[in-house]
Amino acid sequence: MSLEKDMNALGQRARAAAKHVREASADARTAALHDMARRLREAAPAILAANADDVARARAGGQTEAFIDRLALDASRLETVARGVEIIAAQPDPVGATTAEWTRPNGLKIARLRTPIGVIGMIFESRPNVAADASALSLRAGNAIILRGGADSAKTVAAIGEALRAALDEAGLPPDAVQIVPTSDRAAVGLMLSGLGGAIDVIIPRGGKSLVARVQEEARVPVFAHLEGVCHTYVHASADARKAIDITVNAKMRRVSVCGATETLLIDRAIAPALLPRIAAALSEKGCELRGDDEARALAPMNAASEEDWRTEYLAPILSVRVVAGIDGAIQHIATYGSQHTESIVAEDQEAAEKFLREVDSAIVLHNASTQFADGGEFGFGGEIGIATGRLHARGPVGAEQLTTFKYVVRGAGQTRP
Repeated sequence: MSLEKDMNALGQRARAAAKHVREASADARTAALHDMARRLREAAPAILAANADDVARARAGGQTEAFIDRLALDASRLETVARGVEIIAAQPDPVGATTAEWTRPNGLKIARLRTPIGVIGMIFESRPNVAADASALSLRAGNAIILRGGADSAKTVAAIGEALRAALDEAGLPPDAVQIVPTSDRAAVGLMLSGLGGAIDVIIPRGGKSLVARVQEEARVPVFAHLEGVCHTYVHASADARKAIDITVNAKMRRVSVCGATETLLIDRAIAPALLPRIAAALSEKGCELRGDDEARALAPMNAASEEDWRTEYLAPILSVRVVAGIDGAIQHIATYGSQHTESIVAEDQEAAEKFLREVDSAIVLHNASTQFADGGEFGFGGEIGIATGRLHARGPVGAEQLTTFKYVVRGAGQTRP
């Protein structure tokens, strides 16, 4: 009962803070964001020390290198986080922006305006930079946020949260607009999923499949999320060989632990004999294990792929490879096995590229570019609070604009309805 009482009180503080943030001027929110970036830099020694403790504890607990990579911060990564907050500060404030307006025959003037969602509940694992990215985007959109990180990153998230709250206080905004759940008790997650007595308006999970699945199954408030990132790179028959090799290697191996990493390579049967051995060699040289269908294995050394491989988000240096019968075969494979996250076509044939972009029903589709660009920072959002693959409200990288809803403002001159 004590935890429930404490969590509900936290929710009420967030609700009260959201009102002040919503009513603050765009300039006030911008100033607070600049203060956040500065405070993150000033607190770098404390944040990095806390992160070193978290990383050491994770290593002692036997966590994988992919997990450690998601958890670890260094001076360069922390500076990137601070710069991301500054990019968000430089973006137009979406609150109050008019997205459409029109006048009815009876003279009523109607406008649709962006307005904050209210209180965001963020549940995430391992990546401590999420605390800063999510807080900055939430503030830019006029919201308050409640952050519940994983136990593995608890010290880092607490240090980041302390810096962000100090910045809000310095800027004259309520520190409770950013709150860190102060317990690793899993019951706190369940309470957030219940909405904290109506305090939370939307839940955004960011982490492993089990976390996201739990949130989607148990949440009693709306959810922005993707369950997994089974992303594809398709090499069309018209592909430039150098682009195909470079894009595929980057899409898989730049960072294997991100949700935008390519997990399956699809290559056109017409070009596979000439190009697949070169792509496979480049990947193997980088330490990537390949698992292919019979046609792929006949063209390059690799292990046999199972049916399960086509559905697997490895988050590791493993890539499944399938030879397909043209662009329709690639599109069919993605429709059957994909998670509607991110897909790329490598092609010089513009008509084929446009067909792929039009017919592949994923949140992000690319032409002649790595799937690793599936990132809010790369989209110019400064950061992202996550990537959503649902069909309602937000889809793709969730930035400040996607953290607003809208309302209709109607101005009349005495009209009454007959």
